[in-house]
This record gives sequence, structure tokens and C-alpha cells, in this order.
Amino acid sequence: MSDAASVIVVGWTPDEFGEAALARGVEEAQLRGGRVVVVNATRGDALVDERYADEDQLARLATELGGAGVEVDVRRSMGADVGDQVLAVAAEVAGDLIVIGLRKRSPVGKLLMGSVAQRILLGADCAVLAVKPQG
Repeated sequence: MSDAASVIVVGWTPDEFGEAALARGVEEAQLRGGRVVVVNATRGDALVDERYADEDQLARLATELGGAGVEVDVRRSMGADVGDQVLAVAAEVAGDLIVIGLRKRSPVGKLLMGSVAQRILLGADCAVLAVKPQG
């Protein structure tokens, strides 16, 4: 796929990790002349999932992205595995790059709870860029 048609898929959460991924995803879309597809997903197995955006957070996201100068599509979904949801969107839109934020986890935490980032890194058919918040 040519750079002119690049699709950057961003796994976004309303926190510092999601913001780091979003900033880099928008930057990549600007560099490539492409568009951004933002994915905010949840497993839906808890009454409150802090990583699943509420209406106020989505409104702030839309405002923030309004001046980015790139086409943006925001997708929200619920399913058994967040990583699979991001991968499904990337496959659907023929994503050229997936951008995700990384959070520090202990080895035991990775073993017990799995890792969305690991699932995306191992399952993606396109390049994956993992970023950390500054500082």
C-alpha cells in the first residue's frame, strides 16, 4: 500500500499510555499523508473499565483530534479480548501500522493477566509501534 493511503490504527485508552500512542499515531498519519483509526475497546467483564472511554472523554478526544489535520475514525468495541479487537479493526481497515502505548508490568502480572500489547505484537499482520509516555 502506498504512503498516500496509509492507515494508522491506534489502540487508545483515556490515560497517559493512550495519549502517547495517539500522539505518535497522529504524527505518523501526518508524515504519511494517511488517516487514523482510533480503537477504544473493553472486555466488558467489569462494571467500570477505566480504559473504556466515557462520553466526556470521547468529546475531549474529538476536540483534540479536530485540529490534527488528518482524517480520524473512532471505533469503540466490546469483546472477549482487547488485543483481538484491535487486530480485527486493523485487518478490517487494512492498517499499515498499529500504534500502542506500553505500561510497565511485573513478570507475574504478565503471567496472570496476559498482555494486550503482547497479543497485538504477536498477532499483527502489519508493523506495530509500541510507545511509552515521556518521563
